[in-house]
Amino acid sequence: MKVLLLKDPKEDSWGQDPYIRELGLYGLEATLIPVLSFEFLSLPSFLEKLSHPEGYGGLIFTSPRAVEAVELCLEKDNRAAVWRKSLKEKWNAKSVYVVGNATASLVNKIGLHTEGENCGNAEKLAEYICSRESPALPLLFPCGTLKREILPKMLKDKGIPMESLTVYQTIPHPGIQGNLNSYYSQQGIPASITFFSPSGLTHSLRHIQELSGDNIDQIKFVAIGPTTAHALAVQGLPVSCTAESPTPQALAAGIRTALQPHGC
Repeated sequence: MKVLLLKDPKEDSWGQDPYIRELGLYGLEATLIPVLSFEFLSLPSFLEKLSHPEGYGGLIFTSPRAVEAVELCLEKDNRAAVWRKSLKEKWNAKSVYVVGNATASLVNKIGLHTEGENCGNAEKLAEYICSRESPALPLLFPCGTLKREILPKMLKDKGIPMESLTVYQTIPHPGIQGNLNSYYSQQGIPASITFFSPSGLTHSLRHIQELSGDNIDQIKFVAIGPTTAHALAVQGLPVSCTAESPTPQALAAGIRTALQPHGC
């Protein structure tokens, strides 16, 4: 059975995308199509802040792109050597909060220890931070233009200082239409389509509706989390399943259940 995931392919240490592998364990043939691209912003300002950990109480990462922004900063002017020699340990003396295992893995690769990765979304991470932090130095929060305000608001309400910096913006992937056309012409209508973000839904839905036509009712629509599920519902699409956590294992189990006659 063929399923479509609207996300970038990411190879793991086994050389395969973990979502494709997990779905394959259930006999599902998954295809990945990226629907978003990212442009990085304010990197000189971000680098300046990363170079002064003494001014902050810690870091917050809620997306892989924010970690990529760190990597881009460290590529400049031999900053990677300075990072390894001193900055990394100074940041590790502080709290580094993350949402999800995928983001945590990337943060670990740049040498930082993480906490909060089992929080499945920004709201749960905010609750975790509020349970651990007392007002002192601000937490540095590199984020995107589409960040939700729930985490900043919850921290502010608890008197926990935070400094956010927009380091990337989300734009439509230039190959969305062509890749979807190719998929539908070669594979036909998928049994399910998984959306990984509200912006991914926004940029791909019209093409999916046009290609699916009257057969769109056959497709089980799946969301990676509650925010994306809400965006699907707003568009009037039935949400067959929402993954219990944003992981390949939870998503694969959810899709398998959704594709069974009784649904998810």
